Amino acid sequence: MSSFVRLPLVLALVVAALVAGLWVWLGRPVAMPSSPLAAGEKLPCVSYAPFRDGQSPFQKGLVIPEAQIDEDFAQLAKITSCVRTYSIEMGLDKAPDIARKHGLSMLLGVWLGPDVDRNRIELDTGVRLAQENRDVVKAVVVGNEVLLRGEMSATDLGTTLRWVKSQVGDVPVTYADVWEFWERNKGLTENVDFVTVHILPYWEDLPVSAAEAGPHVDEIRQRMAEAFPGKEILIGETGWPSAGRMREEALPSPSNQARVMHDVVSLAKKRGYRVNVIEAFDQPWKRRSEGTVGGHWGLIDAGTRAPKFEWGQPVEDFPGWRMHIVVGVLAVAGAFGAAWRAGRSREEGVTPAEWGAVSLVALFGGATLGAAISALPLESLGLVGWLRNGALLALALAAVVGMPAVIASGQGLAPFSVALDGRLRARSAPMAILAALLLLLGVVATGAVAFELVFDPRYKDFPVFPLTCIVAALFAPLLVRRAEREGSGLGETVAAWVLLIGGIYVPLNESLANWQAAWFGALCLVLAFTLWRVQAVRRKG
Repeated sequence: MSSFVRLPLVLALVVAALVAGLWVWLGRPVAMPSSPLAAGEKLPCVSYAPFRDGQSPFQKGLVIPEAQIDEDFAQLAKITSCVRTYSIEMGLDKAPDIARKHGLSMLLGVWLGPDVDRNRIELDTGVRLAQENRDVVKAVVVGNEVLLRGEMSATDLGTTLRWVKSQVGDVPVTYADVWEFWERNKGLTENVDFVTVHILPYWEDLPVSAAEAGPHVDEIRQRMAEAFPGKEILIGETGWPSAGRMREEALPSPSNQARVMHDVVSLAKKRGYRVNVIEAFDQPWKRRSEGTVGGHWGLIDAGTRAPKFEWGQPVEDFPGWRMHIVVGVLAVAGAFGAAWRAGRSREEGVTPAEWGAVSLVALFGGATLGAAISALPLESLGLVGWLRNGALLALALAAVVGMPAVIASGQGLAPFSVALDGRLRARSAPMAILAALLLLLGVVATGAVAFELVFDPRYKDFPVFPLTCIVAALFAPLLVRRAEREGSGLGETVAAWVLLIGGIYVPLNESLANWQAAWFGALCLVLAFTLWRVQAVRRKG
C-alpha cells in the first residue's frame, strides 16, 4: 500500500474513532434522583393546552374536536389527577365533561385580554361551567398574566374578580401571574381565595441554572407566603424546556427538564404546598413568539405523544447519538475521499501537513454534522426557517467535502472577488473559485446569525453545529498555506470587523456562563482571523 493511501487511511480511521467515541460519551444516559412520586402516585396538576402541530389559538374559527381532547385527557389521567386550562373557547367548554369521564379535576381558566366583548363571553361561559360542574371545577383562574402583558389595569381586574366570586358561590377564585406582578399588586388578594404565582427559572430576568431551579422555586414560593400571610400560595406554572437556546446558565435539555421536575415535585411534597407543572404536551405554536424553546416545555412530546422521561430513570440528552456516529463516519469518509481524489493529479502529492488539515475538517465536520441534522427540525419554523437552516446545513456539507479537496489540490483560500468578479474568475483555477465561494457563503451565513444575535437575540437560537463545520473547514487551509490570490478589499475588511464585534459582544451580552454564546463567539473570532489572513496577502503583494 502506497504512502498516498496509507497515511490518509490511518488518519481517517483515527478521526472516525474519535467522532464515534465523542458521541458514545455524549450519548450516555444522565442519572436522575429517585422518583419523588410513590408507586401509583400522580402529579398534583398539569397545565393543558389542546393545540397540536398546525393548530394555534390564533386560528380564527378553529374548534378543537372533542375526540382530540378526550384522547389527551385519557393520556393525562395516567400521570396527573388535575388539569389547568387557560380558556373556554375553541372547544374547551367541553373540557369539564371530558375531565369527569377520566376522573380528572380542573383549574378552569378564563382568558382575559384587551377585547372587552371576548372577555364577556369567556367570563359568562366560565361562570356557567363552574356552576354546572362543581364536582370537577376545583377553582376558577380568572385571567392569566394579563397584568404582565399590560392588557388590563389592576383596578379593572379586581372588579372582574369580585364579580366572578359573586357568581360562582363556593367555587374558589384566583388570578395567575408572574410572582413579581403579585408583589406589585398586593391589593388583588382581597378578591381571590388563594394566590396563584408563576415561577419559571428559565425566564427570570436573571436566569437560573437547572441545578438551582428547584431551590429557586422553593425560595420564591416561601417569599410569596411571607408577602401574603393567610393566603395559600399555588405555584400555577413552573417547569423547564427540553430544547432551545441557553439563557446565561439556563440550558434547555431533556435531562435538565427531568432534573428540575424531580427537584420541584420533591420540594413541594416535602414542604407541603401545591404545584402545577407547565405543561402537559409540547405546544409547537409557541415557537412563533418564543423561538424554539417555546415549543418544548411539555412533559409529553408533541410529535410522538410519548413522555420525555420516566421518573427516577436515566435520561438521554442526545437520543440520536447512534445516527450522529453514522453521519460522522460518512462525513469523515467524504472529507478524506474528496481530498484523495483531488490530490491524485498532483505530481508532488499531498503532504502530511495537508492531510493533517484535512483531518481537522473531517474531525469537526464528523463531530457536528449529525447534531446539525437533528437540530434542523427543532430549530426550523415555517418555510423561511426551513430554507434558512436547510441552507446552513447544505453549506456545512459542502464545506466538509469541498475544503479538503481545496487543501489537497494545493490551493489556498481566495478572496471574495475570485468568486464575484467575472474577469478574475475567468483566469482562476476551479479550486480557487470553490475556495472563494465557500469563504463568501460562510461569512454571509455567520454574519447574518451574528447580526440577529446582536440586535434581536432573546428568542434566537445559536446554530453552532452547522457553523462549526463551516468555520473549521474555512480555517483549516491557513494551517498549511497562505491565501494565494490577490483582490481582497472592502468586503473582507467590513466582514472581519462585523465578525470581530459580534464575536466579542454576543458572549458578553449573554454572559460567559452561556457556553452556546461563547462557542458562537469563538466561531466568529476564528472566521474574523481567517478573513484577516486573506487581507494580509493583499497588503504584502
